[in-house]
Amino acid sequence: MSALLQIKNIETYYGLVYALRGVSLNIEQGSITTILGNNGAGKTTILNSIAGLIDDQPEKGEIWFDGKKINGMKTVKIIGMGIGYAPEGRQIFNELTVKENLEMGAYSRSNRKEISDDIDKMFRYFPVLEERSKQLAGTLSGGEQQMLAISRALMSRPKMLMLDEPSLGLSPILVKEIFGIIKTINEDGVTILLVEQNANMALSIAHYGYILENGRFVTSGSSEKLRENDDVKEFYLGLKSETSVKGYQRYKRKKRWN
Repeated sequence: MSALLQIKNIETYYGLVYALRGVSLNIEQGSITTILGNNGAGKTTILNSIAGLIDDQPEKGEIWFDGKKINGMKTVKIIGMGIGYAPEGRQIFNELTVKENLEMGAYSRSNRKEISDDIDKMFRYFPVLEERSKQLAGTLSGGEQQMLAISRALMSRPKMLMLDEPSLGLSPILVKEIFGIIKTINEDGVTILLVEQNANMALSIAHYGYILENGRFVTSGSSEKLRENDDVKEFYLGLKSETSVKGYQRYKRKKRWN
C-alpha cells in the first residue's frame, strides 16, 4: 500500500494557544487508521486542519493528499479532491428529508443516474434510511442521524472518509452495527481516518493507530501492537496490565510494612 494522506510536522493554533505541536502521520491507501485520545487532545483539530476548516491553519508543516499539497486550499476544493467528512455532532440538515440530505452530499456531481445509484447503495449500507427516506432528518434518532451523516459524506464518492466520534451518544448495539458498516465501507475501497474515544471498537477494525495527548502523538503502531501496549491497555482500554498490577501490589505491600 502507498500513502494516500501525509501530514508533515504541522502546528495549528487557536489564537495564541497551541492545538497541534509537530504532528506527522501517514494514512495508507485502503487502510483504516484511528486516532485515539482524550477530550481536548486535538483529534478534531487534525481533521479540521486536513479539511481546511481552520482559517490560515496549520501555521507550519504540510498536508499532502493523493500526491498534492492541500493545506491552504479552500474546503470545497479539498472535498472535491476526494476527502469526505462526517463531523462530530453529525451536522445534518434537520429541515430536509433523509433523501434530500443525501442529494446535498452529491451537490458537486451532475450525473443523476450515478447519484441515484449511490443513494441506493447508502440504503443497502443502512436499510433504515430507506424506510425513513421521506422523513425530516431532524426527527431521526441519534443512531439514524449518524448513519445519515456517514452516508451523506460518502455521496461525494471520496477516496478517503474522515469520521469524527461516530460512536458518540449511541447504544452499544448501535455502535457495533455502525462500526461493522465502517469496516464494510473500507472493504469496498474507501480509506478511513477514524477519530474515536471508544478505543476498543476503534482498534477492533483499524489496521493502524495513533495515540494523541496534548496536541502530540505519543505512540503509534498496528492495532495489535497498541492492544499489547501497557499504557494503552490501562488508560484507553480500561485493562490493568500485568506490569501495572504487579507494581500496584508491590506498592501495597510496602505501605503495609512501613
